[in-house]
Amino acid sequence: MGDETAPQRSLTMPEAAELRGKTEAISTLLRTQLETHLETLRPLFAPRRLLGKHLGGSAGRDEVPGADKTLAELKQRYKEAVGPPFVLRPELTPAIVSRIESRIELYPWEYDYEARSATETRTLAMTCPVRWVMSYDSDYSLSQVRRVLAGEEEKRPDDLAQFVANALVLRAMLDKFPALSALLSDLRFEVGIETEHGLGRLPLVTVSSNLTSFRPPDELILTATGFSGVAAFIELVDRDAVRGLRDPLRERLGQVLG
Repeated sequence: MGDETAPQRSLTMPEAAELRGKTEAISTLLRTQLETHLETLRPLFAPRRLLGKHLGGSAGRDEVPGADKTLAELKQRYKEAVGPPFVLRPELTPAIVSRIESRIELYPWEYDYEARSATETRTLAMTCPVRWVMSYDSDYSLSQVRRVLAGEEEKRPDDLAQFVANALVLRAMLDKFPALSALLSDLRFEVGIETEHGLGRLPLVTVSSNLTSFRPPDELILTATGFSGVAAFIELVDRDAVRGLRDPLRERLGQVLG
């Protein structure tokens, strides 16, 4: 889970503190594993497989069936995505396309959460420890893009345009080659396409572990963030979730066996 629908579960402050440390360790382990998988699979995610000669350069002059149509569709999606709040020029130029690299970056999945108690209401930045946004590497990170669109950081239109294009090309890659999502699913990571509040119509590729997370009660969250002085919290993972971890292959075999 990683949004307003994440389940809540009661626990004490000492239990939450213990789970916080274990959650961070689990999240680091899963992210490292996912990064290793993605680096191994980098040739399969190469944008050249999708756009061929349109990437430019000697390495990108391959003739790829359907590349012209794919580029035309990308240009239309780009035009739709760069309206508010991005407010960028609507043309997906060859210069933007040619800068798309094959290396994939992972960004934490974050969302605003309104925690409430009998005495206060506070909006916090909530992070899901088992879910990430996946995109081709660019000079802007996802958190920087959020700050730029919120007016908290200087806007660099070229880098912002590159971030949008990278996200759209990765989404197109997964549409064109669904076996990539199936392969990650076999590795116990599920791929999804979502939009995020504040990023307009830009589709983001998300990748999640089969391991789920939960939020403690709002009162505990407010107390913990009050002590830390930081308006941010991370969902927690517990032992029951680890014990119940889904195995896609086992589930398919079970279906065959009835």
